[in-house]
Amino acid sequence: MQVTDFIKKHYKHFNAASLVDAAEAYKTHLDTGGKMLITLAGAMSTAELGIILAEMIRQDKVHAISCTGANLEEDIFNLVAHDFYERVPHYRELSAADEEALLSRHLNRVTDTCIPEEEAMRRLEHVVLKYWEKADKAGESYFPHEFFYQILLSGELEQYYQIDPKNSWMLEAAKKNLPIFVPGWEDSTLGNIYAGHVISGDIKNVHTMKTGIQYMIELADFYTETATEESKIGFFQIGGGIAGDFPICVVPMLHQDLQRTNVPLWGYFAQISDSTTSYGSYSGAVPNEKITWGKLGRDTPKFVIESDATIVAPLIFAMVLDM
Repeated sequence: MQVTDFIKKHYKHFNAASLVDAAEAYKTHLDTGGKMLITLAGAMSTAELGIILAEMIRQDKVHAISCTGANLEEDIFNLVAHDFYERVPHYRELSAADEEALLSRHLNRVTDTCIPEEEAMRRLEHVVLKYWEKADKAGESYFPHEFFYQILLSGELEQYYQIDPKNSWMLEAAKKNLPIFVPGWEDSTLGNIYAGHVISGDIKNVHTMKTGIQYMIELADFYTETATEESKIGFFQIGGGIAGDFPICVVPMLHQDLQRTNVPLWGYFAQISDSTTSYGSYSGAVPNEKITWGKLGRDTPKFVIESDATIVAPLIFAMVLDM
């Protein structure tokens, strides 16, 4: 039995039914000429979502991505250092002393997975620093994902690959020059490292790295050029946080601040979230709240699956891919 057949047979009610509805509406949105932006919060790259997200990119089921700086870099960490990762299935039982022991071994824990500092973070730092310094000396500036695209396409990291490269979503995105938007990139390991190199004087011009406001301008241009009434852009949100909050605001900005009233609203909205609906919670807010902010319309297809994205996202993507 295929994954899609299994899901349609057994997923009949509640969050399971919402999963099916969101996946089928995703397919309908694409089949009728729409495009899709996916947002990645949490630690989805360390959760190895790239195994199926890379295939989504290859098959043109994703047309843009908004993600945290952590998700941007952690897909590449996994690409070059996978064999050095350590899984800690008993992470709920770790004491403070156990955590300190991991620190002494330079293992940075993300729930049940430890990222090795030297083989992942420092290995990538040694390579990316050369690209930062080269751009800095040439008076050039690039976005964080553009630096990664340069590195991945150069082949310089191939000697370190420790997973099948077809399972790296960043590598597939680089091949397609997929639009990526990374709000708050400085809140990431390499963002911290970049700041350190600016402070130490290795990078002379902090603006060698383009960041937030420039990303919003880039997103506004992308949305204006891409979205039409015949080909609206959908919004598939994994988790909450800045990865989702940042890009969805581009529509009211275009309408209210730039008076581009001919630009359509988002044409589809789905969110996978375990955030509880509560007072003042954006991640837990029901989709209709976004109508009042000029982000979604009354008739926009809207879905919320209240569950773990590491379980739900691969299932939805499998349905979109007809697996």
